[in-house]
Amino acid sequence: MRHWHVLDRPVAMASRWRRRTVCDLISDEGCRTVALRGIDGRGARLDSDDPPALGSRVELRHPDAGTIQATVSEIGRGMLRISFDGTEAAIAFALAAIASDMTRGR
Repeated sequence: MRHWHVLDRPVAMASRWRRRTVCDLISDEGCRTVALRGIDGRGARLDSDDPPALGSRVELRHPDAGTIQATVSEIGRGMLRISFDGTEAAIAFALAAIASDMTRGR
């Protein structure tokens, strides 16, 4: 019975990003290189010293997961958050990015 107790705890589906995946972020202002720090079906956290303007429509290009449209929803010191539209395609993109990180180097 002790084992069941351990399984009942809330557990995240995937571990936090162990390394930063380099991606391209394209906006009307041009293309910039960003580091992907975290992602889920609702959006992503990116490291960037030169973020696009808040509310900008952007395109995130991941080297393995492909491309997705998003909106800049938050800007902080050296980071930004982008929001996806929450569709099945956004969830599939996030899962592909996570799977890419988990299988890289194998």
